[in-house]
Amino acid sequence: MYLFRRLFSWRIANPVLSGLCRSFLWMLLGAFVLSLLLWGSGLEEQDLSMYTYIVHGIAAAFGGLAAGRRALSKGWYHGSLTGAFYGIIVLLVGFLALDSSWSGSDLLWILAAAAIAALGGMFGVNLQKN
Repeated sequence: MYLFRRLFSWRIANPVLSGLCRSFLWMLLGAFVLSLLLWGSGLEEQDLSMYTYIVHGIAAAFGGLAAGRRALSKGWYHGSLTGAFYGIIVLLVGFLALDSSWSGSDLLWILAAAAIAALGGMFGVNLQKN
């Protein structure tokens, strides 16, 4: 029984890495919901661009929240790092998978993800204090 408890209680100690894992879990959940929406309705893929930005914003916010809760201090710092890495990884995957080119708006997208996650990190630090 101790072995199972130890295996399933595995925690990531690094706040940024923990936030990234939570961000990608939220992104996967959002992508699943969007795929169900696409499958069940008459929407096309071009109609989902606004919803994908919403999903990425929510994922970055919850990733920053997780990073801030794990960090216990400097939530804005850990949250913004989480958001910046999240944005870079998403853009890198898009660049490699879809053969898209880099543009100036990509930097703006990374900065927006970092700002949203920094806000989440500020809330995450304050959730720990009672």
